[in-house]
Amino acid sequence: MPDPILRISGLKVSYGGIQAVKGIDLEVQPGELVALIGANGAGKTTTLKAVTGTQAWADGEVLYRGESIRGVGSHTLVSRGLAMVPEGRGVFARMTIVENLLMGAFTRSDKAEIRADTERMFDSFPRLKERAEQMAGTLSGGEQQMLAMARALMSRPTLLLLDEPSMGLSPLLVEKVFEVVRAVSAQGTTILLVEQNARLALLAANRGYVMDSGLITLSGDAKQLLDDPKVRAAYLGE
Repeated sequence: MPDPILRISGLKVSYGGIQAVKGIDLEVQPGELVALIGANGAGKTTTLKAVTGTQAWADGEVLYRGESIRGVGSHTLVSRGLAMVPEGRGVFARMTIVENLLMGAFTRSDKAEIRADTERMFDSFPRLKERAEQMAGTLSGGEQQMLAMARALMSRPTLLLLDEPSMGLSPLLVEKVFEVVRAVSAQGTTILLVEQNARLALLAANRGYVMDSGLITLSGDAKQLLDDPKVRAAYLGE
């Protein structure tokens, strides 16, 4: 088996006197789609923030492509192939869709390829193409989620972190978002997906981790987790 593209060992994260992550271990292999599921407040987003360098951690180790990334700036991580779609989308509201996409490619200088990638994003997200010169802040929640994903993909990430991509969306748009997630995974991008919709996340994933109160309580093959009585009772309402 190849070395993991992401290896988290004994990670502990505290802020405001609260220990949000209490010593977790997690791995993502190249080409995998790994789901991290759990209730709101379990520590999932905090884990992603530690990986992306936007949250300091007290103890443990995070290795990306075999190298420690403690203290490495987020902009440097993007240039190394690590991108994140944050919870709440975080689009540049007063910039157009095209300008948002170009911001996603800020670490690149290959202008012809950037133009080609912009067209590929428009092929993947036709609704964005229709509104290319519209201000991002005027888009619907679903459209902003599509834009946030497209913007992250413009950096050509090796590892894409997705934080609650379905949050606040209609069932129809949730299915569209997961359609895109599956397509990006099929094209070879490694994905770590944090998601409250446990069923859809595990259906899309190769493997999964269940997080509860800052700890990993279950892990394994995604389909096996879907059939686990504890997972079904706690996260699938069965």
